[in-house]
Amino acid sequence: MVSAEEVELDRTKLPIDVRSVGGRIGQTAADSKPPALISPTAPNGAPNVVLVLLDDVGFGAAGTFGGPVETPAMDALATEGLRYNRFHTTALCSPTRAALMTGRNHHSVGTGMVAEFATSYPSYNSTIPKSAATIAQVLQGNGYSTACYGKWHNTPVWEVSPAGPFDRWPTSLGFDEFYGFMAGEANQFYPALFHGTTPIERPEHVENYHFTTDMVDQSLVWMMRQQVSNPDKPFFLYFAPGATHSPHHAPKEYIEKYRGKFNQGWDKMREETFARQKKLGVIPADAILTPRDASMPAWDSLSHDEQKVASRLMEVYAGFLDHTDVEVGRLADGIKKLGEWDNTMFIYIVGDNGAAGPGGRYGVFNAMVNLNGLREDKDVVLRRLEDCGGPKANNDYATGHAWAMSTPFQFVKQFASHFGGTRNPVIITWPNKIKDKGGLRSQFHHVIDIAPTIYEAAGIPAPTSVNGIKQMPIQGVAMNYTFDEADAPSTRETQYFEVVGVRGVYDDGWVACTYHNKFSWQASKVPAFSDDTWELYHVEKDFSQAENVAAKHPEKLEELKKLFLVEAEKYNVFPLDDRGFARVLESGRPTIVGDRTRFTLRKGAIRMPEDMIRTTFNRSYEINAKLDIPDDGKVEGVVLAAGGYFGGLSLYIKEGRPQFTYNYFGSEYTTLTGGKALPSGDVTLQFLFDYDGGGTGKGGAAKLLVNDEVVAEGKIPKTVPLGFSADETLDAGEDTGTPSGDYKCPFRFTGKLNTVTVTIK
Repeated sequence: MVSAEEVELDRTKLPIDVRSVGGRIGQTAADSKPPALISPTAPNGAPNVVLVLLDDVGFGAAGTFGGPVETPAMDALATEGLRYNRFHTTALCSPTRAALMTGRNHHSVGTGMVAEFATSYPSYNSTIPKSAATIAQVLQGNGYSTACYGKWHNTPVWEVSPAGPFDRWPTSLGFDEFYGFMAGEANQFYPALFHGTTPIERPEHVENYHFTTDMVDQSLVWMMRQQVSNPDKPFFLYFAPGATHSPHHAPKEYIEKYRGKFNQGWDKMREETFARQKKLGVIPADAILTPRDASMPAWDSLSHDEQKVASRLMEVYAGFLDHTDVEVGRLADGIKKLGEWDNTMFIYIVGDNGAAGPGGRYGVFNAMVNLNGLREDKDVVLRRLEDCGGPKANNDYATGHAWAMSTPFQFVKQFASHFGGTRNPVIITWPNKIKDKGGLRSQFHHVIDIAPTIYEAAGIPAPTSVNGIKQMPIQGVAMNYTFDEADAPSTRETQYFEVVGVRGVYDDGWVACTYHNKFSWQASKVPAFSDDTWELYHVEKDFSQAENVAAKHPEKLEELKKLFLVEAEKYNVFPLDDRGFARVLESGRPTIVGDRTRFTLRKGAIRMPEDMIRTTFNRSYEINAKLDIPDDGKVEGVVLAAGGYFGGLSLYIKEGRPQFTYNYFGSEYTTLTGGKALPSGDVTLQFLFDYDGGGTGKGGAAKLLVNDEVVAEGKIPKTVPLGFSADETLDAGEDTGTPSGDYKCPFRFTGKLNTVTVTIK
């Protein structure tokens, strides 16, 4: 019988069809000989590939790279493989993930910004083109089993709905299996999960549920079943936890482990981390600790209460990262128990960008407040401080602590100009190939270099055609040469960086950059792009980007500024766009609701996109429900709900009486309650909201009606201007995720829900 290895396969064009080889076909089976049926298989000896991508972890967070958080799994992997200390991301979530998955720059694949802020411009429309096949598509087409667990964040938001289309979901981009969430963040205790394209709820009756633990459990089962089914078939596992993106959620014992350990504040913490980094050798001996930017407060300038809040939120963050790393270790141990470790290339990317800095002066109880362009009152987080890290908090830590987690560099996430936003540690292990155990590599590389590294390791080419579509060239360069040559010169000579107008370019040991006076933690006036102040660093000698030599080398600066324009044109960066929420309001992109001014839901319409209810924000609207109440009048449950613990609204029946609750960021609740139980039979239940106007986030007059009779009315003093959550949804007949009102989810409606219609005025 002919084997697949003996059949020459053209791996440059995918998919590779099943082939019949040999045999003989006569008029009947009796005078025929069956051919060998050859399915595409991976090259002989191709390794399993596990790609771990953490979220919002700065260079100086993990203990393995000198940080204050214990990372035992990372420590162990570092002793088995190689550490990389000059590896770079794009400075932002979706862009890094798109670049990682495709091996092309983020603008080249339509992901110049996070999916939620997409516009209709080709470089920013969040639509990965079919001419840029993902790692999963390439490996799947070459005989690999493929699975994705965790955060995706690379599908256009208007396509994350039951209507699809689904060709830009993970299962259409090369993954046999997907179990995770589609948004930029998730409640780790109540994630909005999908299995494939089907929305599901977290497993019931699981004690002490946490999504990262669930991810590992699911991954281990998938790998075991795959190996039982076909032990000769390699697997590709993309493991992308929501950690450590806000909300910072961790088991309580991990948080308590760090109680009292961060009272010294971020200025001292940076010094301590910097000293450990030098001792470990993960930064050069002559590296310089960069100073605190004037936009960030000194620790000593905080009040006692502010320091108390900031310290506790840092403890929560530390517990989150610690727990995540332990779970990554459990994943690695599971592969070892399967007997697959020696031929598994395990790539551990410690962050998709630098540590996240929007938490402000001391941090927040509810990060959605900041994402709505507002500031949370300190008394709110003080009152709920011990809830932080648990399921009823949406907490984020202070900007100063994010900066400390990015030691020794300037700035944090979103700063594509500086290494605090773009430089992330990487560890690669592969026992069969990497022999310099515990080695350090300092070649300059970028996240687009991972895809070609995997292809070279697997012995397969980047395809020129996938599904009949010509592929754009891979823009990354393979890193495999570093496995055996510690001091080999870097093969990446040039790399541009850009996010929301913050930009820079690396070329042959130099970096020119401008941060465009744009901060995520405070309002600031940004100049015209032509008036930006550019900086220049000789990073071949200045590891931490500490000494701005623009004044000493003006000709070099001008050369690199021109080079940025060349690279930006080449990789479709333009138009530069530094707008905030205005880019969404004037995006030109499709929306779920479109031009409709009303939409109707029925029982079973759950996990609908929150974007639908956002069409009611900052305007008047009406909710009109047609119900059938049992003869005995005993009825309860949710009619319509949106959002959850951290902001939302809900129209529901409790103890037979109609109620409407408006939840303002989990800190202020307004509830209207009818004075008597609903009558039996057909009932029309209405909620009317008359918006005050005069800007965004204002209040309005509210009325609750039963069969056209007002049964309750009042004033909602203020409303959420932009979004209740990043991961909750709109539901009819029950409330999935976390509750918006005074009840426990799912609180299903026990009467008959005929229709519930939302009308936008």
